[in-house]
This record gives sequence, structure tokens and C-alpha cells, in this order.
Amino acid sequence: MLYSTVTPADKRAALRTALAGGELLRFPGAFNPLSARLIAEKGFEGVYISGAVISADLGLPDIGLTTLTEVAGRAAQIARMSDLPSLVDADTGFGEPMNVARTVQQLEDAGVAGLHIEDQVNPKRCGHLDGKAVVDENTAIQRIKAAVSARRDANLLIMARTDIRALDGLNSAIDRAKALVDAGADAIFPEAMVDLAEFEAVRAAVDVPILANMTEFGKSELFTNQQLADVGVNIVIYPVSLLRLAMGAAERGLDTILAEGSLTSRVPEMQTRARLYELLDYQSYGSFDTSVFNFTLDGNR
Repeated sequence: MLYSTVTPADKRAALRTALAGGELLRFPGAFNPLSARLIAEKGFEGVYISGAVISADLGLPDIGLTTLTEVAGRAAQIARMSDLPSLVDADTGFGEPMNVARTVQQLEDAGVAGLHIEDQVNPKRCGHLDGKAVVDENTAIQRIKAAVSARRDANLLIMARTDIRALDGLNSAIDRAKALVDAGADAIFPEAMVDLAEFEAVRAAVDVPILANMTEFGKSELFTNQQLADVGVNIVIYPVSLLRLAMGAAERGLDTILAEGSLTSRVPEMQTRARLYELLDYQSYGSFDTSVFNFTLDGNR
């Protein structure tokens, strides 16, 4: 009821343990707190909080328009709703190294288990679009060093994302990944890899966990969990998938109202009231009310 009873510290420790186990961890993207609870109920290993989804939810493109306050607020809402560890997209850290340090501590306070900082220039853009630009290696390293030095919980996962593959090729991405690990990154997010061989090459080059981004309509093919596990990927995210599914259903529903005058034909596709109440744990709230308000009111007052 209300929020998760698992502490952020325990979630961070659990993520570290899971990563050490060597199994592929699946992190679907939650577009709101309720979807995070659904992800946990279905048996996934973690929850991803996408910067692109936060932007879209605000009606904005993913070009660095969101603020740290907005991201931290949404991350807190989602992280506290699930017993699972959550990984949040911290974009470029929202500024210079001191800003990165503040970002880490504010997201740590939000209860996330990990975050990733990327090496794009500010303002950034979606990692699977053309026209990206990245900062020089020293700037990227300073961001990660600032992030690592700022965390207060040693189990908070600091992941470094590099977007350089799309600009300078795989070898540059591997070199950048190695430099970021040397700077203290606990994991690497090589963005926009084009095939399994590229993921495998990054995996072979670094001795920390790596992440695969299985976003639809992007540069990477949508590889299966088994394919990714076979090349040594440790975490797979589906950042915008649930939002795309939900918005697709919403659009079809609105079209149906216009075409048919009601939603009768769409009702079988909807989550039922009973299922929604089950997911919300309505029964526990009712039991709580009964235990607290166990008196009757005088109808004359």
C-alpha cells in the first residue's frame, strides 16, 4: 500500500548483486508510477526512467528542455512505487561538472538505484537521431569523475553513456568506453549499436556491465533477450515502449469515438475496473480505512 517498503539503499544493493550474477536484467521503461508497479508485478528485474518519456509526457521533444527538478521529481514518484531498482536517464548531467555532482545527489535523494550520464553536447538530442554531437574526451571524463565523487551511497550505480559510435565509428566508441571506465564508471551504455557484433566488441573491451537500448524505430535491430545475453549484455532497456503502446491505444480509442460515436467496440481491449483496483491494491486501502475509522457518524450532526 502507498509506496514500496524496500529502501533505496536495499534496492541499490540488490542491483549490484544482480549485476554480479551475470544474468541479463530487463528494465522496461515506466511512463508513470502505476506502470512501474505493473512492471514489477509481471516479474521484470528493474524499472527504467527515460528522459525521452519525461519530455514527451510534458509535450516536449527530447532535446534537453527538461530540468533536473522535473526529472528528479518524476524519478522519485516512479522509484518509490516499486520494489524493483530503477535506473534513470540523467542526460548530460544538466550542466558543468558541479551541476553533474548536484544532479547525482538529487537523483540519489529521489531513491533511484542508478543513473547514466552521456557524452553529448548541451543541448542534447535523442540518441537514435542523426545530427548528434559529442563533447571531447576530457569533458566526458570530468562528468563521470564528478558523478562518482558526488554519490554518498557507494552502491549507487554510475553508468556512462557514449554516443560517439554514430559519429566516429565503433573503435572510437570502444576507446571512449575504456576511458570512461578508467574515470570510475560502474557500467557502460554504448548508444546506437547497429548489430550484435558491436555489442560483443564493447563487452570484450571493458570489464564492467554494459547496457543495450532496445528502442523501437531506432538504429539498432530489436534483438531478443537471448541474443543479447549470448553476447554478454547485462542490462536491456525498453525506454519508450510502454508509452508508445499506451499512446497508440489512446489514439485508436479517440478515432473510434469519432467514427462510431462510442467506445463500445473498444471495451474488450481496456483494463477492467477490477484489474485496475487490483493493481492499485485498493483492498489494502479499504482495510486501512476500516482499522482507523472504526466509528459511526451521527446523522444529525
